[in-house]
Amino acid sequence: MRLRRPNIVPLLGGALMFFTLVQLDPGVVRAQDAPAPRSLNIIEAVRLALENNHEIRAHTNAVLAQKEDVGVARSYLLPKLTLEERYSLTTNPSYAFFSKLNQESITVQDFNPDLLNDPDRTDDFQTAITVEQPLFVKKAYLGLGMARREKQARQAELDRKREEIAYQVLKASYSIMSAREYVRAVRQGVDEARENARVAKLRYDSGLGQYADTLRANTALTQAMQRSNIAEKNLALAQQYLGLLLAEPDRIDISDAAAPLPMHALDYYQQAARSRSDLNAAALRSENARQNIRLAEAGYWPYLGVGGTYQFNDHEKPFGGEGESWQVAAFMRWDLFDGTKREYERSKARYLSAQANESLSAFQKGIDYRIIEAFANVQEAKANSALARQALETAEEGTRLVRLRYSNGLASLADLLSAQAALEEVRAALVERENAARMAQVTLGYESGTLLSDFDIQD
Repeated sequence: MRLRRPNIVPLLGGALMFFTLVQLDPGVVRAQDAPAPRSLNIIEAVRLALENNHEIRAHTNAVLAQKEDVGVARSYLLPKLTLEERYSLTTNPSYAFFSKLNQESITVQDFNPDLLNDPDRTDDFQTAITVEQPLFVKKAYLGLGMARREKQARQAELDRKREEIAYQVLKASYSIMSAREYVRAVRQGVDEARENARVAKLRYDSGLGQYADTLRANTALTQAMQRSNIAEKNLALAQQYLGLLLAEPDRIDISDAAAPLPMHALDYYQQAARSRSDLNAAALRSENARQNIRLAEAGYWPYLGVGGTYQFNDHEKPFGGEGESWQVAAFMRWDLFDGTKREYERSKARYLSAQANESLSAFQKGIDYRIIEAFANVQEAKANSALARQALETAEEGTRLVRLRYSNGLASLADLLSAQAALEEVRAALVERENAARMAQVTLGYESGTLLSDFDIQD
C-alpha cells in the first residue's frame, strides 16, 4: 500500500473551496426571501391588463375626448344665443341723437338745431340678446362627418392597443414560464455539477484521481451556481415586468399555460387581417384626407342663416329698460375673394389625400408580408422545438455514459465537464426553442388581429 505524504496546500485549498460553496449554495445558507409573487393564469393576467393597464386607460380617454370633438363640430350647426352689455359715452351728433331715440327719451328740445349740431354728452347702456341660427354651412356639415370618422378611428386604435397590451402580457407570461423552466434546468445542472465534484473527490480520496480534478469540478460547480443566481434574477425581473403591464405594484407569477392555440391555414389569417382595427383606423383617416379636399372647396360656398335681436337701452344704469326694440333678419355671407387661400388649401388637401392613400396601401402590404413571415416562423419554431427535445435526450444519455466512464476511470474529467457543458447548452436551447414556438403562434395571432378571439377573451 502506497502512503501519501500529507500536503497542507491541498488541505487549505479544500477548506477554502468548502467555505466558498457554503456561501454560494442556497441550500446551505438562504438569504431573506422576497415576498412571494401573486399567482395568476394567463387568461386572468390578460383580462386584468385590459382593465387596468395605463396605456389602455390613456387611449380610452383619447376616445372620450374625440367624442367631445364630435359635439364641438355639431355645435356649429346649432343656434347661438348671446347676451351683450355695451356702454357708450359720446358727443357725436348722430350717435347722441340715436342713443336717445333708442332710449325712447326724445323731446321737442332735442330737435333744436343748435342741440342737434352740438349735443351734450350722452350716456347709453345698451343690452342686446341675440340669437343666430345657421341654415346652410357646408364646412360645418363636412366637419361633423370628419369628426365622427375620427372618433371611429380613435376607437379602432383603442381596440388595437388592447390587442397590443394583450400581446405584451402574453410575451411576458411566456417569458416567465421560460425563465422558470430555465431556473429548473440550471438547478438540475447544479445538482449534476455537485455530483461531478463528489465523484472527483471520491476518486482523489481513493488515490485514483488528481487533486486538480477536484478543483476543476468545484470550479464548474461554482459557475453553475452563478448561472443559477442569474436565472433567479431574470425570473424575478420578468415577474416584475408583468406586474408593470398589469398596473400592479408587486411581482406577478404565471401559474399555468393557456390551452394550445389552434393552427389554421395561411389564408385564414390573411382574411382576418383585412379587419384589423388599426387598418380600419388608417382607412378612416384616408377617407378623412379625401374629405379635406371637399372641406377646402366648401370655402367657395356661401353661409346662410337667420337671426334676431332684442335690445334695451338706458341712459343711467346697465341692463336698464328705458327703451326696448327688436329686429329679425336673414343673412348670407359669401367670401368672394380671399387672396387665393382656398386654392392653396385645396391643392394641399389633394396632395395629403394622395399621401394617405399611398400610406394605406403600404400598410396593407406590410401586414400581408408580416403574416406570411409569422406563419413561416411558427412552422420553423415548432420543427426546431421537436429537434431540441431529441437533442436533449441524446445529450442526457451521452453525459450519463461519460459520467459512468469517468467514475470507472475510463474517461477524463475534461471529457465529463465538456459533456456537462454541452448538456446545459442543450437544455437552455430547448427552453428557448419552446418559448419561440409559443411566441411565434402568439405573434401570428397578433399580426392577423385574431389574438383575443384565439384566447376567447371578449371585450
